Amino acid sequence: MTTPQSYEAAASGSPEAVADFDQGEASFISRLQHLLHVTPSLVPLIVLVLSVLMFGLLLGSKFFSPFALTLILQQVGIVGIVACAQSLVILTAGIDLSVGAIMVLSSVVMGQFTFRYGLPVEVAVACGLICGTLCGFINGWLVARMKLPPFIVTLGMWQIVLATNFLYSANETIRSQTIAAEAPLLQLFGEKIKIGGAVFTYGVIFMVILVVLLAYVLRHTAWGRHVYAVGDDPEAAELSGVKVTRVLISVYMLSGLICAFAGWAMIGRIGSVSPTSGQLANIESITAVVIGGISLFGGRGSILGTFFGALIVGVFTLGLRLLGADAQWTYLLIGLLIIAAVAVDQWIRKVSV
Repeated sequence: MTTPQSYEAAASGSPEAVADFDQGEASFISRLQHLLHVTPSLVPLIVLVLSVLMFGLLLGSKFFSPFALTLILQQVGIVGIVACAQSLVILTAGIDLSVGAIMVLSSVVMGQFTFRYGLPVEVAVACGLICGTLCGFINGWLVARMKLPPFIVTLGMWQIVLATNFLYSANETIRSQTIAAEAPLLQLFGEKIKIGGAVFTYGVIFMVILVVLLAYVLRHTAWGRHVYAVGDDPEAAELSGVKVTRVLISVYMLSGLICAFAGWAMIGRIGSVSPTSGQLANIESITAVVIGGISLFGGRGSILGTFFGALIVGVFTLGLRLLGADAQWTYLLIGLLIIAAVAVDQWIRKVSV
């Protein structure tokens, strides 16, 4: 019969080293692939820095002036805010084609409630924010509860909201002079702050604060981790206790609210309330998200990457304009960047297979 002492004697003579498996030295490509996988915003950051240096060398102080650099921020302010909303949806492996229409409808509600119904401008702004959130809730409910594909739901919502926007506003524009005289709060995000040669608007400041806030929430809160989990594998997330339906609805509602803020910022940017403005915001936001390294398959990417993606578009747009190039070159280069970004994403995803 074996005694406890014999077990102890055998254990004392056994090796204590942990098993080590020689996997060989990882190649530079493998290490780079892993680095880009764990830091998805690194690729757009590198592209942004290289594009700034390229146009800086070609244009010199004409491009590197504080005014020109802050002008880029002003130009991408609206797209950057909408892209934040789009990022949240794409992180859940969805897509929202209605963000631009929701943005415009929210701005129209703010203007019409102020000037058609005579409501206090603060109340009108609140109604516009509620309108955007409600549109997001409908999208989220149809996707999460009815299990409809996000592409189909938001495509239909885009058409419905776009038609509602034109029917409700009667295709009339509220002029900038009227707003400035009677409801200047609607133009709040267009007010400028000058620091030396740099010019910032409240819209730009709001965009930066929004990016930092969402980056923190997605990285350091349970809700943020649930968003990534749902985008990566909704069934596994459900089994691990994540309320997938609730998370999806909250994401689409937050997306709608952010789009409503973008509508408010757009009034400040263009000065007027126009039902025809911002029609390409849905495509531009998807462009910023894709170039920014957020995977269209969900579950990977960061808001910072989206911010860098929006800046890349702004740098190419302003740089080519200053060089006197045809505007079509901008679309050509941005199209190449989109295809390259998706190809890089597919290559990076192989590291997790």
